[in-house]
Amino acid sequence: MNTRYRDDPAAIQALVQDRRVHRDLYLSQELFALEQERFFARTWQFAGHASEVPAAGDYCTREIAGRPLLMVRQADGGVGVFYNRCAHKGAQLVTEEHGNTGRFFRCPYHAWTYKLDGAPLALPLKAGYEGTGLAQCESGQGLQPVAGVATYRDFVFVRLAKDGPAFEDYFGGILQVIDNMVDRSSERRLTVAGGVLRNVIHCNWKMYLENINDTVHPMSTHESATQAAGALWKDQPADAPKPMAMEQILPFGSGYDFFDRMGGRVYPNGHSVLGTRFSIHSSYAQLQDYEDALRSALGEERANDVLQRSPQNAVLFPSLSLKGSPQAIRVIRPLAADRTLVEAWSFRAEGAPDLLLQRSMNYNRLVFSPMSVVAHDDVHLFESMQQGLRGEGNEWVSLHRGFSEGERSDVVEETSGTDERLLRNQFRAWAKWMGAGA
Repeated sequence: MNTRYRDDPAAIQALVQDRRVHRDLYLSQELFALEQERFFARTWQFAGHASEVPAAGDYCTREIAGRPLLMVRQADGGVGVFYNRCAHKGAQLVTEEHGNTGRFFRCPYHAWTYKLDGAPLALPLKAGYEGTGLAQCESGQGLQPVAGVATYRDFVFVRLAKDGPAFEDYFGGILQVIDNMVDRSSERRLTVAGGVLRNVIHCNWKMYLENINDTVHPMSTHESATQAAGALWKDQPADAPKPMAMEQILPFGSGYDFFDRMGGRVYPNGHSVLGTRFSIHSSYAQLQDYEDALRSALGEERANDVLQRSPQNAVLFPSLSLKGSPQAIRVIRPLAADRTLVEAWSFRAEGAPDLLLQRSMNYNRLVFSPMSVVAHDDVHLFESMQQGLRGEGNEWVSLHRGFSEGERSDVVEETSGTDERLLRNQFRAWAKWMGAGA
C-alpha cells in the first residue's frame, strides 16, 4: 500500500487550503483507511436512537468506522454499545439488523454467553479453563464496550477510540438542533417510525455531506423536477391548499436570492446549521390545534421558538444531518473511498398529529429515496464527480465562494445561505482531527 500520507502528516494538512481542497480527499484509498483510524474512530458518531431498542434484550447492529457494533437495551434500562464479536474466537454474536436476544447473548460458535451489560455469564466445559489464566486475560472479561457512549435526548453517539474529545466539547451548541426536533413533541419524545430508506452511492462520503450545505445546486440540478411540479400547479389560485408533495417539492426552485437570504451558521468541529432565518420547510401549512397543544405543554416562549425555527439542514459532523420539520434524519456511513451508505429515517413526534409523521415519511420518499424525483439527480452528479476528478490538469476542488481572509474554525459565526464557508468549515475540521495525534 502507498504510505505517502501515513508517513507524512504534513502532507495531509496540505490537502486542505484556505479556499480549496485536493482531489485526493475524495479519491485516495489510503486516506480513507486513515480516516477510519484517525478521524471516525476519534470523533463522535451517531449510533442510533434509543427508541430502536425499547425493551430489555432488544438490539440493533451497526458498522461504524469499519467496526461491527451492537446497541442493546440493558436490564437496568440503559443503552449499551459493544463490539459485535465474541471474546473467544471473534464470531459475531448477532447477525440480524435488529431483534431481541432475551436475557443474554449466546455465541453461535461455541455457546459462550454474556449478560446484557457485556459481563461473561457461562461457557461450556468450564472446568477445562481452570488454572489457564482465561479469567485474567481479555477473552475472559466479556464483551468489549466501545470507549465512549453518550445518549442525548435518546440520540445515541459513540466514540471508538480511547483518545478523543469529550461529548459536550465536541458538539457544543449544535446540540440545540436536537432539542428543537425533540421539543416538537408535546411529550418531548421521538420514536423511530416508518422504516428506513437506504441508498449506496458510488462516491466519497464528503461529496454527499458537502451537498447537504450546498444551496446553489437546486436551481440547476433539480430544474427538471421543480419545473414539472410548477407546470402542474401553475393554474391554481395563490391561496389554494397544496397537496403534500407540491408543498415539499416546489420550494426547491425558489431561486438564488431565497437560498442566500435563508442564512447559515458554522460551529467548531465542522458542525453547521443551514436555514437559520427560514428554509424550504418554513411555509408548510399550520396545524393550529397541534400548535396550541405544544404551547400548553412547553409554554408560549419555548413553543414559539421551536415552531419558528425550521432549519433546512443541521449537520452534526460527520455522520448525522437533521431536519426538525419534517422530523427526519440522514445518517452517512462511509464504506470506501468511492462508496457511501446513506440512510433516511423518519420520526413520530409523540403526542403530535399523524400528519407530522406523514410529512416526514413523504419527504424522505420524495427527496431521499433512490427512486425519488430529487435524489436520482444528486446521485448521478455525485458519481459523475467521483469519476471526473480523475481527470488530469487540475487537482483541486474550488471552495472560493464567500471566502474572506481571517476565517476561523473555532468559533460560532453567521453566514449567508450560499456561502461555501459551510463547506470549508467541514474540511478544516477534517484536517484538524486527521492531524490530531498522528
